[in-house]
Amino acid sequence: MEIAYWVVGGLLALFYLYAGGLKVTRGKEQLRPMMGWVDTVPMPLVRAIGVVELLGAIGLILPPLTGIAPGLALAAAIGFVVLQIGAAALHLSRGEGRLIGLNVVALLLAAATAWLATTWL
Repeated sequence: MEIAYWVVGGLLALFYLYAGGLKVTRGKEQLRPMMGWVDTVPMPLVRAIGVVELLGAIGLILPPLTGIAPGLALAAAIGFVVLQIGAAALHLSRGEGRLIGLNVVALLLAAATAWLATTWL
């Protein structure tokens, strides 16, 4: 189960490091082509979401790797499940139902990571 966690959790962490890094470092004009929703959300909230994604990605990797509070990996994975539910709800509220495919995949990966993270409990 540990190998499966590192594969799935590692992929999820890479995804969120990338997505969170974009939200933290790029402006609204640069994000708009990739994330049309940034027009309806205040930029400080976009940045906060990016920081949460970066911290969650770190939470998936560092605690199990160091053995210090490995239960935080489970908390990070559950946080990503909640984040993706919110993201899918935002897309649906904007009439962008066709865009939730990535949200559904990320949600499933986060749920699998949460289940696999129970290895360290």
